[in-house]
Amino acid sequence: MPRVDLRLYGILDQDRLAGMDLARLARESVDGGTTLLQLRDKHGSTRRMMESAKAILEAVGGRAPLLINDRVDVALATGAQGIHVGRDDMAPVEARRLLGPEAIIGITLKNEDDLSGLDPAVVDYGCIGGVYATASKDNPDPPVGLAGLARLRELARRSGLPVGAIAGIDLARTRNCIAAGADGVAIISALYLEQDVAATARAFRHTIDEALAARGSEP
Repeated sequence: MPRVDLRLYGILDQDRLAGMDLARLARESVDGGTTLLQLRDKHGSTRRMMESAKAILEAVGGRAPLLINDRVDVALATGAQGIHVGRDDMAPVEARRLLGPEAIIGITLKNEDDLSGLDPAVVDYGCIGGVYATASKDNPDPPVGLAGLARLRELARRSGLPVGAIAGIDLARTRNCIAAGADGVAIISALYLEQDVAATARAFRHTIDEALAARGSEP
């Protein structure tokens, strides 16, 4: 299984970033230190998602892996490095069968029941959330908060896999998420809606790496 660097996980949401050049945003965020990317497009056509994925892959030039939200077919067709799936999407074991052993597969962790899917024989990481309320995605489940993040992270440690935090996280909240046990943070608006994306990514990476060091983890 590939080792995944979750420290700064940039999510390029086609709806939230409507009208913006996703490839440019991806390149600038990787210039600033983003370690992993995800393309999310819940309402667009397959063609649009494929075009966006290809443009992002070309723009970042292999400096950070690109994962596709939900869509195994798009990942296969574009050569993206993997996928991220939620509880209502394709089962991770089926995604692994289709994508092969080298692909990166991540899952969403909302509660204790979801932890059963954190199988190191199948997936490579989990993202706990939403930690905070967010306008970036409709979420019927209440935020888990820092206490919920810490509890789920502790339960997830038996898998040995990295676990990130997602939803409503900005620079001011990042240090607390890392202190609560997250190995990284997933960001949309607080990164990609800023005027200087590269500088914002650098600020996130500095905060994340400092917080990991303070926790005694290798940045």
